[in-house]
Amino acid sequence: MPIKKKDKDKRPGHPHLPASSYTNMLDKIQFTGPHIRKDRNRGSSRFNISRNREIQKLPPLKDASVANREELFVQKIRQCCVIFDFNLDPLSDLKYKEVKRAAITELVEFMTSQRGVITELIYPEAVAMFSHNAFRALPPSTNPSGAEFDPEEDEPTLESSWPHLQLIYEFFLRFLESQDFQPSIAKKHIDPKFVIQLLSLFDSEDPRERDMLKTTLHRIYGKFLGLRAHIRKQISNIFYRFIYETEKHNGVAELLEILGSIINGFALPLKDEHKQFLQRVLIPLHKVRSLSCYHPQLAYCVVQFLEKDPSLTESVVMGLLKYWPKVHSPKEVMFLNELEEILDVMEPVEFVKVQQSLFRQIARCISSPHFQVAERALYYWSNDYVMSLVSDNCQTLFPIILPPLFRHSKAHWNKTIHGLIYNAIKTFMDMNQKMFEICNAKYEEQLKQQEAHIAEREEAWSQVEKLAIQSPHYHKLARPEVITAPMVFPRIEPMETVPERLNLPPREPQEVGPSIPEGVGPGVPEGAEPERQMEVGTSESGASSSPVGEGGGAEGTTVTTEGGGEGVIHNVEEGEQEMGNPKASLLIRRKSALPQDFETATALHQYQTKDKILPAADET
Repeated sequence: MPIKKKDKDKRPGHPHLPASSYTNMLDKIQFTGPHIRKDRNRGSSRFNISRNREIQKLPPLKDASVANREELFVQKIRQCCVIFDFNLDPLSDLKYKEVKRAAITELVEFMTSQRGVITELIYPEAVAMFSHNAFRALPPSTNPSGAEFDPEEDEPTLESSWPHLQLIYEFFLRFLESQDFQPSIAKKHIDPKFVIQLLSLFDSEDPRERDMLKTTLHRIYGKFLGLRAHIRKQISNIFYRFIYETEKHNGVAELLEILGSIINGFALPLKDEHKQFLQRVLIPLHKVRSLSCYHPQLAYCVVQFLEKDPSLTESVVMGLLKYWPKVHSPKEVMFLNELEEILDVMEPVEFVKVQQSLFRQIARCISSPHFQVAERALYYWSNDYVMSLVSDNCQTLFPIILPPLFRHSKAHWNKTIHGLIYNAIKTFMDMNQKMFEICNAKYEEQLKQQEAHIAEREEAWSQVEKLAIQSPHYHKLARPEVITAPMVFPRIEPMETVPERLNLPPREPQEVGPSIPEGVGPGVPEGAEPERQMEVGTSESGASSSPVGEGGGAEGTTVTTEGGGEGVIHNVEEGEQEMGNPKASLLIRRKSALPQDFETATALHQYQTKDKILPAADET
């Protein structure tokens, strides 16, 4: 049977699906399986891999003659400029990688053991070999958000090419430290551009490379006097970007460690350039979130500045107080550690300038609910030099220190803090008993003043309550046992006006209970002539309102006070007039407790009470 033309476009097994639409259907199919994420190769630096990587093993340097030794040394250096792939295919060219590794190792050993190896021809070759191997594009950061690196929990990202790279750094260090090295010749090749490229490598995530870079840069700083200002300027630029832009850099601790040794060698008096570096770089470094990664090195640099020039103490202490953490307790503990190191090198004359601001902050730390912060602040009193400074200025410092100690001697939640505070109070008592008693008396006087102030407030509220009781509307509108604050209700507004004010549909009346007969209510003695009730519909001020539901007062009314507060009054049945019956009392609810948003008000307006269906607890 011949196939019709229409059937040619249909797939077997799917008589209604044309073959042309089958591929389109595949494009629309969603993959519903689990997404498998391939971990990218961490530490994948981008090297310019050499095309010709087939290198031959050269004869040993120790077997070469003196005339051919220099040429053979240069040939081995050039062999080490060949770059291999350690990332995509680490098992490739294993034979030639071993030849390069052996050549670098031989160069390092020969340079260390022999004299007269470094000639003028070696300088450009050695610098070029280091540049080819070390200067590269670093891999993307594994932590681009800039969170802190925890050495105890986080594993560092290691460089895959480190087996060869480590030997390159060792060769260059031996080259710089060699007795034959002449900076006057090397400065043609180790220039400011070389320094900038070297500093860019400090952002490497491999701590081993950063450690080698730290030593290399320190050697260059010591050998090349003309590059020192340039190195300090470039380090400042790295810190500026770290503080004000990225807050992400892996080599801040190593750079600060280099600066610590540089600051230690500054000549006196300090230049304005160095003082500006302290104020504009080192002090703002305290505000970065990842302070814990480099704080020991930073504190060392600050202390070195103060040892060089004690007149910088005031600006340093005020800068620390400016960046003092408010909610990060571990960072606050680090600030306290650094502050104690500063106090250890602080001159008594400089201490007087900052003592009040400084010890107010210490007093706030003593009052901290975080026990580690309070504990670290209380350990200050174990420092003999700090206690000697306090003893010399007890007239000023005792009124600042003692009140928080008195306040938290029993109020702090941590019992360890209680013991430390007790020891501190005992120490201050032995230090100057007369001043201690004066401060104690002032503190007790302040407590009495606070108690008197509280008593005055309570007395004022009781007077207000007495005046409220004298109001003619007090006994009509509220139960005496419920009143906690005076409320005067001069105007009565029917509840029916609430839906109109909120633009809600009118609510059907619900029976809550009959109204109270005239003259009967809480606070009205038997036989007494009842006061004339205000007409529902007209308030004392003459404002008109709608009447309450007829025939039994089904609806409650809204009560508006002179101060603007409102309440809802529900009527009760005639037969229940006794004071002891809860239903006989008027139910009052402050209008301020009612919802103000439209959706909530609508939901409550449409809500039907379940009292008619579910019996009350006392009726079962």
